[in-house]
Amino acid sequence: MEMGNAELIDECKSCGYSGTGNYCNRCGQPYKINKITIATLLHDVFHLFTHLDKGFGYTVKKLIISPGHMQRLYVEGERAKHQKPFSMFFICATIAALSRYWIYTALMTYFDTGNISEVQFFHDYMVMIQILLLPVYTLLIYILFYKSDYNYAEIGVLALYSISFFFIIATAVALFKFIWHEFDTAYFELPILMIYNTITFVNFFYKQPRWKVALNSVVIISVIFFLVQMVEDFVVKIIS
Repeated sequence: MEMGNAELIDECKSCGYSGTGNYCNRCGQPYKINKITIATLLHDVFHLFTHLDKGFGYTVKKLIISPGHMQRLYVEGERAKHQKPFSMFFICATIAALSRYWIYTALMTYFDTGNISEVQFFHDYMVMIQILLLPVYTLLIYILFYKSDYNYAEIGVLALYSISFFFIIATAVALFKFIWHEFDTAYFELPILMIYNTITFVNFFYKQPRWKVALNSVVIISVIFFLVQMVEDFVVKIIS
């Protein structure tokens, strides 16, 4: 649409406000949204260590009430309100690692249960291992959904946000060990993550048959979950 001297009116993909210029007058997001690439994700890594966005709480809320929709809208251009994907992943991974470190330390101190190797794993290795495994998670999703319209970097956004929420769930579940000290949280985490991941993927890959998306999501979360368990057990044994 044009007005006056060929002045273009654009609609913001984040808040829907229409206006002119380079940036939305309501939320400040650029009207022109570039496709997500590896370069933009690397920029987010740099951004993580120089800024802390104000959208962390909003992003957590959207991951709870709009799984899949939130990630898809971010890829399509609704980005101004959200915590950037890599910083979200790093923050949630750090929270999960430190929380489990404190929980397992308290269990050893006050209830004489657990072992020092697990405590050391969460304190020193968990975040680093999750960062190293992230490209594997993304590649697995990309392979199973290779017919989608999304590139590897955009699939990476889906993985970053989804796994960030997994960290939040894992942190909450770990608190049950204060009630049942020998409780293996994996038995509780897996069905919750399976359900959440299926809903997320069905909403994200909405153009594909739901049954196929659901089946692929079950495969993905199963492989990722048991891969994480295997790597964690392996590192804990080395520490021991």
